[in-house]
Amino acid sequence: MITGTTTSGQPAEEPPRKGSDPDDTLEAAAVDGTAVAEPGDTAGTRAAGEAEPEDTTGATAAVEPQERPVGEAEPGDTAGATAARFLRSNRHLIALAVLCALSSALNWTLSLLRFAHFQVATYDLVIFDQAVRGYSHFSAPTVPLRGVTGGFGMDYIQLADHFSPILAVLAPLYWLHDGPETLLVAQAVLFALAIPFVWMFTRRVLGTPHAYLVSVAYAISWPIAQATAVEFHEVAFVPLLSAIAVERLHAGRRLPGLLAVLGLLLTKEDLGLMVAGLGVWLFFTGQRRLGAGLVFTGVAVFEVVRKFVIPLAGGNPAYYTRYSKLGEDLPQMVWSAVTRPHEFVAMLFDDHSKWDTWGLLLWPALFLCLLSPLVLAALPLILERLLADSDNWWSTGWHYDAFVVVILLMAGVDGAARLIRWLERRGVPRPGHGLRLAYAAAVFAVAVTTVPYRPFDNLMSPDFYHPDPRTAAREQAMSMVPDGVVVEATDDFGARLSGRRTVLWWDYQKRGTPWIVASVNNDLRGVVNSYLTEGYELRLDRDDIVVLHRIGA
Repeated sequence: MITGTTTSGQPAEEPPRKGSDPDDTLEAAAVDGTAVAEPGDTAGTRAAGEAEPEDTTGATAAVEPQERPVGEAEPGDTAGATAARFLRSNRHLIALAVLCALSSALNWTLSLLRFAHFQVATYDLVIFDQAVRGYSHFSAPTVPLRGVTGGFGMDYIQLADHFSPILAVLAPLYWLHDGPETLLVAQAVLFALAIPFVWMFTRRVLGTPHAYLVSVAYAISWPIAQATAVEFHEVAFVPLLSAIAVERLHAGRRLPGLLAVLGLLLTKEDLGLMVAGLGVWLFFTGQRRLGAGLVFTGVAVFEVVRKFVIPLAGGNPAYYTRYSKLGEDLPQMVWSAVTRPHEFVAMLFDDHSKWDTWGLLLWPALFLCLLSPLVLAALPLILERLLADSDNWWSTGWHYDAFVVVILLMAGVDGAARLIRWLERRGVPRPGHGLRLAYAAAVFAVAVTTVPYRPFDNLMSPDFYHPDPRTAAREQAMSMVPDGVVVEATDDFGARLSGRRTVLWWDYQKRGTPWIVASVNNDLRGVVNSYLTEGYELRLDRDDIVVLHRIGA
């Protein structure tokens, strides 16, 4: 069990406490000695410098029966007793597996029902579908939808849009099922797989019951619900990777922690800022050399990818970087923050939507994340959003908050532990006060109260399970489009057509695309009629759904 640090800054290990349940003993405490436990909970660890309790078991050790390997039956054991012993010794593993399965099912039920009911958008699901399909065919991750719409052509590759080579790891799944549904299920599972690492971190810092409450709070948190509802994005990897990075580095296990950091750098170009933030956290918690290295690596990767890799792939790094009031790149923005700090800070709160975002991000951790240096790992991505010119980034209606949800919850756990220790040193709470459990329960309660206001609430509505009234017309329209052709589609059709066809966005630009499938209203009837005068025939017009085919194509 790690309870502190050595003089070199590395975590110091010591054996489990005498008399404790081996299954309740964790491998490590905080590298800065912050790990504590609720009285009576052996899953936590002592604060740095606390002495090991006197060993009183030596006198009886000789007569204790020798332990048998887990699962090995003793003479005369019944199968039921063996099974009970196995369940007891693996109870946390089983509980976490069940929790992950339930969370995955929750996520993919929401996603797949939206997909089945034509409620998913073409942007950005089809873009990622096309990219992963390219990887699965051992070819370039071309994204014709993004390329044609942006004026870059059919051969535009996803790496020119965002640096996300980690998408290639999903390619083998497309050998099982080639279609956007695969991405929706993969994201559901990836979100759920962060739960064990949130659990281990919380258990180490607060205790075992606390860990289950915080883990469930993460699983039903509004950022996860929102990201699930807006289809698939590269953020699918971030809660898992950030949870691994924080938990493993906090436990002093550098190799798996750094491998997770590498995964973050391969997920999106601006996650170099998160890596730099993780470095700042480590620096302030005693691992100065490693922390400084991560700061340098994160910033360097961010700059190199934006200024060299993305342009080399055919992209424009300035397309998503719009900070007209601060500068064109990171050095200029930092200089603006140093020379004009009042203006810099004012920009973070100059719109009501930014206040909403601050509140909704910090409230799930009861704002106690602000008491932990770990919050510095999330701060760069939050600043990147709120300082941008685009108001889309300020909103909580997209997937951006899922990038930092795990770090903020873990920071809240750490901040609560720090606050409670500070109070204990001053003798404020009585022994056995239960403040740690109260905090975990409050985090869980806050998560529950947000459910009715976010997309998971759809699953509690009977109407959500009813098919689209125009389903028959939609299915007929899609059946008319042959496999392997290029088709332009409106937002509701793109993802459903993408599995066996090359889908483009129908933006009325008249490119001569062979097929068009669209939901139209009265305002678009004139647009449809204009296509009929330019070489197209109307193959279907039913329930405001049309299919156009270019004659001779």
